[in-house]
Parts: sequence; C-alpha cells; structure tokens
Amino acid sequence: FTTDSSRDYTVKVDATGLQENTWYYYRFKHGVNYSIIGRTRTSPSSNVNNLRFAVVACSNYQDGFFNAYRDIANKNDIDAVIHLGDYYYEYGISDFTPGVDSARLHEPQTEILTIADYRLRNSQYKLDPDLREVHRQYPFITVWDDHETANDSWSGGADNHTEGAEGAWLDRKEYGRKTYFEWMPIRDVHNSVDTIHRVIPMGGLLDLIMIDSRLEGREQQIGTTGAAVTDTNRTMLGATQLAWFKQQLSNSTAKWKLIGNQVMVSPLKAGSSALNQDQWDGYPAERAKILNHIRNNNIDNVVVLTGDIHTSWANDLPVDGVPYTSSTGAGSVAVEYVCTSVTSGSFINFSVPVSLIQAFNPNIKYAELSKRGYLLLDITNDKVQGDWIYMSTITDKAFTSSTAASWCDNDGDNHLTECIISLSPRGNMPAQAPLVTDVKNIKQDNVVMIATYPNPFDNEIAVQYYMNNPAKVELRITDMSGKTIYTQTENATQTGLYNTRADISNLAAGTYVVSVISGSKTYSKRIVKVK
Repeated sequence: FTTDSSRDYTVKVDATGLQENTWYYYRFKHGVNYSIIGRTRTSPSSNVNNLRFAVVACSNYQDGFFNAYRDIANKNDIDAVIHLGDYYYEYGISDFTPGVDSARLHEPQTEILTIADYRLRNSQYKLDPDLREVHRQYPFITVWDDHETANDSWSGGADNHTEGAEGAWLDRKEYGRKTYFEWMPIRDVHNSVDTIHRVIPMGGLLDLIMIDSRLEGREQQIGTTGAAVTDTNRTMLGATQLAWFKQQLSNSTAKWKLIGNQVMVSPLKAGSSALNQDQWDGYPAERAKILNHIRNNNIDNVVVLTGDIHTSWANDLPVDGVPYTSSTGAGSVAVEYVCTSVTSGSFINFSVPVSLIQAFNPNIKYAELSKRGYLLLDITNDKVQGDWIYMSTITDKAFTSSTAASWCDNDGDNHLTECIISLSPRGNMPAQAPLVTDVKNIKQDNVVMIATYPNPFDNEIAVQYYMNNPAKVELRITDMSGKTIYTQTENATQTGLYNTRADISNLAAGTYVVSVISGSKTYSKRIVKVK
C-alpha cells in the first residue's frame, strides 16, 4: 500500500481471501520495521448462535479520560465495537466544553474549520492510549453523527457553523467526510460526499443496518410543533435512504434487525411538548412512516441502537395513534437501547426524577442521566440483552466499572422486559494481541513528533509529540545555518500525547527548523515565519 499527503499519510488495507467468522492478528511493515500487532475478526456468513458488541458514542477528549474504551479492551469479551458517532468533537478549548480537564485540551486549540484542522484533531484522538488499545483489540463498525463536522449539523448546514465567517458549509462538510474516511476503519463504498448507510449481514442471526440520520438527507431543525414540523414530506433520512431502509427491513431474513442510529427515536416529552428538535421528535412524520412500515409488514425483532444525548435510556417504540400499554408492552413494534457517552457531559437537568420522565413518557422503561460508560449488547436466537456498564470516574485513570441495569427483548416480543441477571463473561475468546512480540525490529521510538502548526505562523508555534515512555524532552528551534535560537525543556512524566507552544514573535520572517529531542532521537520539521 502506498500513502502520501493526499490522504494524510493514513494506511487502510482491505484484506481479501480471509475465512468468515474468524479472528486474525495483523501488523504493518515498512522497510525493516514492523508495527505492534493488532487483532480483528471477520463477520459470520453462516449460522452463528451468539454475538456480543460494545456500543459506544460521544467521546469528547476534553471531558475526561477514555476509561470506557480501556474497560472494553481489558475485558476481552466482545466481537466488535459499534460506534454511533461523535467519535471526536470540533470544539476549541474556549468553546462550550463541560467538565474540561486542563491536562486534556483539544489540538488545535481553536474550533476546527480547515482540512488541516480536521486531520490534526483526528490524529490527536487516535493517539489516546485507551482508544488506541480498543482499536488494536477489536474491529469497529462506525457511523458519524454531528460533531465529526459541527454541532447539530444537517445536510445543508449546522448550528455550530456560520456561513462565510467559517467558510462554506459544503467545503467544511467535505473536510469532515474526507478525514473520516482517511482515519476511520470504514470503506468509502459509495464514493459520495454524503452517503454512509450500509447493511452488514451476520450469519442469519442479525442484519446490522447502519443509517445516517445526520448528513445525507436531514432537513434543518425547525422545532417540535407546528404544521411545518408535521409536514409528511419533511425528512430526516432523505427519500433515497428512507426507501433503502424500508427495503432492508422488509427483505431481511435474519432473526434480528439491529439499527445503528444517531439520535433518539422514542418521543421525549414534558407534558404534551417534545423537548428536542434535533431528535426524531423534530421529524415525527418520517418516524411514523418507519414505525408503521414495521407494524404493517409484521416485521419482528427490530432493535434500534442510539447514541448522541450522553445519557442512558431503554425504550419501547409504539406507533403514534396506536394504543400502548406500558405494563405489557402491547402496542410497541420495536425497541431502542440508548447508550450513554464515553466522556461527554450531559445537558439534562439531573434533578428531574426519572419517575416524572416516565409519567409523561410511559414507553421509557429505564433512564439514567449522569453516568458515563457504554452498552454491552448480547444477541442470541432467543433474545437481545443490553447491559449498561458505568465507569466510577472519568477524571482519573484509576477506575472501576459496574453493571447498573439490564433490559431484554425476547424473540417476537418487540418490547422490553427487565432481565433477571446481567450478562456473564464469555469464555473461549482468543488471546488478545500482544504488546510484546518476538519480532526483533519493532519500530517504536521513545519520542515521535506528530505535527507543528500553524505552518506558516505569525508569532506562536505549537508542537505535538507522543512519548512511549517517560523522559526529558527538549524543544529546539534553529535557523537554516544550524544556530540555536530557542530552547525549552519539559519532563514528560507519563506515556501519551503532549502539546507544547513556543512564542517566537521576536524572530524575523524566514525559514527555521523545529526539533523535538529525547535521548539520542531527534525529530525535525521546517517551519516558516511570515512576518
């Protein structure tokens, strides 16, 4: 495989000739150097009786440590990770960032607008050791949400985008799309600006249908009431994707139909008023079309998986206008599991009692409004079970995890029932990819320079580097003759990503060399001061 700057030097290999339903170990080789080893698996194409996934969403680097990712990696208990979006965030360090940790600030420090910005932000997230480890141990099945471009995005714009002052939306959307396909483990199968929907069959047990309720066809958010909101032509998915989605539901012969979806399908009301225009409540006519399609065609075992709102929910999905009984689930045509965030803070008032939420929304069986973690989803022929796993903290690397709730959808029920027991650990899992191998020439320098920016620059230059082991690091700037004109020394006290800045506004315009030095290793890049 050959890579270059046109794809940000990323490497993505589509391996062929592999056996189905099989775990594999892999590594990359460049010259005489090898990468560390990763592990993945192929999906089943024949009969399979059990699959288990970790379902995650919403991992804001600035909001805390990615302990949920580390917990998933440590347990060695799943077949794949399903990521429902907001894999990274576009915010700068001074934007709205609840729970910001001064040790985990976004790079670049401003809101990302250019393709260079989006690439740098992707790079920063990928260097997080916990995210790297969960990628190293499992395959990911992903879809974007809004923050991969900008908050509350739709096909023609975003709440967090000012046309003109922040460039053209169509350009910015393309930067997000392009870098997503560069940096994420997903095929750009449609070769299209907007399209990411697809179906992944898994051996007759389930079809995983990944939809895009964000960028492909969504019309702008305009509230939750009024004739324009309830217009039967108003769309969340767009006509093409909606027709495709309904066809996938009708044609599926799998026992279970799992839907990878971004925003909550279930109504969420206070009194008679829906609370969030960005959810399916802002597109009720299209939601009714989908749920009526399921009901009218007697499609059983539809399970929606949702992220986005940084809180946990277990919902029955009744059809508007059809009687629904909470105690029995009668009237529900599908179920919805909403995973909480990995780190991103909740915007919901924690003082609101869940009992009050359920009084206005009887189809909501479980809600938890404050904890961070992930959903562990187990699928057999008899049932789907979802366990909500929560982290004790995201402000410290030392954490514990615990199961707080378990809800099941039994075959043919199409409604949720509280499970008797939580999921047990799975046996017979393959060994994890090792950190230490018998390959002699592993390429793992202690310090690696990642980026310098902006370049060209006016007054201040930022340098991003990664440490594989704690050590003293020197930042040095020289002119083109080799004369040292600036130095600063830092103590990297732990493994991980570091960002440092140098104010060199007193330098004359021209070309310089910035170097990161640790021990005998030096990384250098040319930088240009423009004034």
